[in-house]
Amino acid sequence: MFRTFKAAWILFWAALLTLILFLPIVIAALCGKRGDAAFHGTQIFAWGILKVCGVRLRVRGRENVQPDQRYVILSNHASYFDPPALVLALGFQYRWVIKKELRRVPLFGLALETSRNLFIDRSRGSDALESIKRGVAQLPDRTSILIFPEGTRSWDGKLLPFKKGGFVIARDGQLPILPVTVRGSHARLPKGHAAFTRGEIEIVIHPPMASGDLPLDALLTDVRNSIASSL
Repeated sequence: MFRTFKAAWILFWAALLTLILFLPIVIAALCGKRGDAAFHGTQIFAWGILKVCGVRLRVRGRENVQPDQRYVILSNHASYFDPPALVLALGFQYRWVIKKELRRVPLFGLALETSRNLFIDRSRGSDALESIKRGVAQLPDRTSILIFPEGTRSWDGKLLPFKKGGFVIARDGQLPILPVTVRGSHARLPKGHAAFTRGEIEIVIHPPMASGDLPLDALLTDVRNSIASSL
């Protein structure tokens, strides 16, 4: 019964915050050329959802970020709490590469689209990747892109194999990669569950890596090892 209550609690607050913030985020996105104000709206949503669920954030490695640099941010993914935790923890402007299915979520999907996030149709393979590269090239200056290289949430919190798309985007765009580890989110809200657990999520920002210094497979291995080192 208590698990059902907690599941209803998080769904209620997610829906309420979406209803409250949907119009301000969309207006900010449509009126602003860069989408920065809309991004700040998503930070308010993230703060609210973590607060009502009793989730605390701890961040390490902010000194590894240069505010004026654009990055391809690569992070592990084990929970629905990962996106709000990252939005709050990183502290600079970025956009998401999101599976196209989220575009169909009422209000939420439209807010994501008008905020200039990039949607990917994973069934289109190389065509989808080329579309994302064009989208990244059109982002405002000093705006990074965040990708979950596992492609989906891990069931047990352990790293899944990494896909190469994010690394190709970084290499072809001559952008440094910023590896980020999300630690503890799986314990707070595992995949397949809607009942959350109060506690801490830690975000570890690792030193950036140049994307053109190594062969693609070696770069993938180094970034994966960096992220795994803090799990």
